[in-house]
Amino acid sequence: MRQLYPLLLLLTLSFNYIHSQRPGGDRERGPIVINGKVVDKDDNLPLEYATLVLQSVNNPDKITGGITDIDGNFKVETPPGKYNISIEYISYKTYRLPNQTLTESTDLGTIKLALDVAQLEAVEVVGEKTTVEVRLDKKIYNIGKDLTNSGATITDALNNVPSVDVDVEGAISLRGNENVRILINGKPSALAGFGSTDALTQLPADAIEKVEVITSPSARYDAEGTAGILNIVLKKEKTLGFNGSVNTTIGYPVNSGISVNANLRTDKFNLFNTTGYNYRDAPGNAFYDNTYNDTTSVYNRIIEDREYNRLRKGFNTNIGLEYFLTEQSSITGSIFYRTSKSEDETANTNQRFISNALDSETFRSEDESEDDNNYQFSLNYVNDLDDDGQKLTIDLQYSKGEEEKFNIIQENNTLPNDDLIVLENVYEEEIDNEYLVQADYVLPMGDAQFEVGYRGTFEETSTDYRLESLNQATGSFDINKDLTNLFTYTENVNALYTQYGNKFGKFSFLLGLRLENTQLKGELTSLYDTSELEDQLGIDVEANFDKNYLGLFPTVNFIYELEENENISLGYNRRINRPRGRYVNPFPSRSSRANIFQGNPDLNPAFSNAFDLGYLKRWDKITLTSSIYYQRETDSFERVQEATGLKTSDGIDIVRSIPINLATNNRIGAEAGMLYSAAKWLRLNSSFNFFQFSTEGEFNGVDYGTTNTSWFARFSSKVSLPAKIDWQTNAFYRGPSSTAQTENGGIFSLNLAFSKDILKDNGTISLNVSDLLNSRKRTSYTETEFFTSDSEFQWRRRQITMGFVYRFNQPKERNRNGRGNNNDEGEEEIEG
Repeated sequence: MRQLYPLLLLLTLSFNYIHSQRPGGDRERGPIVINGKVVDKDDNLPLEYATLVLQSVNNPDKITGGITDIDGNFKVETPPGKYNISIEYISYKTYRLPNQTLTESTDLGTIKLALDVAQLEAVEVVGEKTTVEVRLDKKIYNIGKDLTNSGATITDALNNVPSVDVDVEGAISLRGNENVRILINGKPSALAGFGSTDALTQLPADAIEKVEVITSPSARYDAEGTAGILNIVLKKEKTLGFNGSVNTTIGYPVNSGISVNANLRTDKFNLFNTTGYNYRDAPGNAFYDNTYNDTTSVYNRIIEDREYNRLRKGFNTNIGLEYFLTEQSSITGSIFYRTSKSEDETANTNQRFISNALDSETFRSEDESEDDNNYQFSLNYVNDLDDDGQKLTIDLQYSKGEEEKFNIIQENNTLPNDDLIVLENVYEEEIDNEYLVQADYVLPMGDAQFEVGYRGTFEETSTDYRLESLNQATGSFDINKDLTNLFTYTENVNALYTQYGNKFGKFSFLLGLRLENTQLKGELTSLYDTSELEDQLGIDVEANFDKNYLGLFPTVNFIYELEENENISLGYNRRINRPRGRYVNPFPSRSSRANIFQGNPDLNPAFSNAFDLGYLKRWDKITLTSSIYYQRETDSFERVQEATGLKTSDGIDIVRSIPINLATNNRIGAEAGMLYSAAKWLRLNSSFNFFQFSTEGEFNGVDYGTTNTSWFARFSSKVSLPAKIDWQTNAFYRGPSSTAQTENGGIFSLNLAFSKDILKDNGTISLNVSDLLNSRKRTSYTETEFFTSDSEFQWRRRQITMGFVYRFNQPKERNRNGRGNNNDEGEEEIEG
């Protein structure tokens, strides 16, 4: 802890350029420059993020300094005077030069730091903890070596991040709000999927370096996502030479995979690659007890018992080359490719009742195959225009996704006969094309910093949907003309932004303004007469539209340092939620014959205004982070269920789900997190989030206004046992919640993990049990005017995984130094 405190303080100083009064009698003289280089004494490798501390002898409270760059170089401006000079780096002995009189620019030369053997045992602990850094507009969680991530996916890893919740179906929410924007390395990406988070369930968690939770995004980020932004930063090694790791997993139910991270860095280029293959099964189950109030319905009750088997096979690779044009500029090109094949089998047993007496039983099977191919080509240019921080970056990116689905649905009677009820073939093809152009310019202005930029994203999604049903009279398949269609959705966003940040003593602020123009276009094509569908469902199938929105999105962020280890923060931002293509496509698609989903072409974007007040306090072994927040959203989205007035051929009411714009959604909440380093062998981490939201609005004469209160909490403990064995426990509970129509029960889950270092710490074996109690199930009760539904759903059963990782040319001690990325769990970086 003592070693980290100066590092954290100086990192803060280096980003905020705190300029104190010139000491002694040198106040009229201009600044001088102190430069040099810091390397490892044993191998002469440069030490990035080493800290230079300049403490005034005449006024010890006046401290300035800086950090080394990737090549170990530092260059700091300071007033002439008399200083105590020290250079520090985690787990290395501090280099000291006391009482140095500096009257002119000085080159300290190459400074060699030696490992502090007495600190190595502590270093063994540091790198294995998830740490947090607090910035003006976000919190950064360095995933570190979270043991429960072994064999896990990115989605699983996100579920261990405070403020984030991943439900049993993989939907990601931030502070209980699912309208969260997912970015990869600061940009929308095919790695995260196109308008879906399914891709994140197929990428390994060990590819993550850190996750940025951005609840009050600055103007630099696009305004999409009323809940905020989750930015997933992937690993890219900076160490010179060739190095990497191999990670293998095997588990039950079937969960096997291998991923390789390799990096080759020289003085002129950095070649990096991550390649992985996974093969996993995700068995699950569901139970539904549906009661129908419609007196015209043939059945008054239907009980469904479902079993799921989902087989996933995926391959992904990301290869890139960063070429250093000069010492100040570089260009990086990368190619990402992901392909996956899914085979889902659903067995559904139905019991049908008339006047509460069993009338018949049926069995429905669904065999769905899905092929996905995603490509992404990126080009990035960075130019550090001067040594003062002036910087220009340009990004170009093209992404393409191709998804093909084929589903065979067959339903037969099993009581009182075995007659075929229906046999259907469903074909769906979706093609996404997305272009991104971005340019950012940063200009330091003394203590202040000015930034301006442009981002353009241009996306087109084409969905081709076809449904064929077996005509038992003719023995041939007939096309369902009411549901077969081709829908093309276009979303173009052009944005300009500017922001300005400064610090005055203990007060820091960041002000920004973003101007966005959004164009949403829909084009619907059907080869058949849709007038019957219009009459039945009451929609306008000729739903071609071209909407244009121009909006200003201000952001305001403040931090005031009450004391050295205590601060309060205040943030405000305005954001937008744009509907995706599926939400505006008026042609229904269905998960079963009696349940359809239908988009709403009249759906408009939702806008929100959000406020966040935070407090941070740090003691020797405890760090407390907390905040209260309020958000008001207009035209917020809500999915509702209603009767269509239609029935299946065997008399079951057809229910549709449709997204609508509600009038308002007010959300208020509070969250707190505590990190406690109880001892070298014990670390505790807990967080709690409480929120309430109230909605107002109606649709088709039904009032969907409601008020709901819910909460979720996490607890994690990590114990270092003898023989280099670590034991980690993660517990999570999400409290009950409700919407206008549905009440959801609470969910509890418990994960355990163990790891042991072997092969001279170059290898690690691990055992991970996810959902130890097999309790991660969603229970819900839905009630409308026409039906009620009591259900239980489990997406994936308990999972046991064994893993082995081997690091080559990456000694674990060196990894745990983290090149400045891994701080003590009880510490946080506070940057202005």
